[in-house]
Amino acid sequence: MGKMIKKCVECNRYSIASSICPACGGHLRIAAPPKFSPEDKYGKYRRMLIKTTLAIRQKEK
Repeated sequence: MGKMIKKCVECNRYSIASSICPACGGHLRIAAPPKFSPEDKYGKYRRMLIKTTLAIRQKEK
């Protein structure tokens, strides 16, 4: 399996390092969205999570 490109949360640089940004030492996250599948088993739960986090953020403001 090939390496996935990741993006630093702090400095917004791209890297293929494992979990720590080589430039600033920040946390890396996968830059690409997950692949789409019509038979998505967990899509319902992912949408519920997004909805609840957006509601919480709206209450904080």
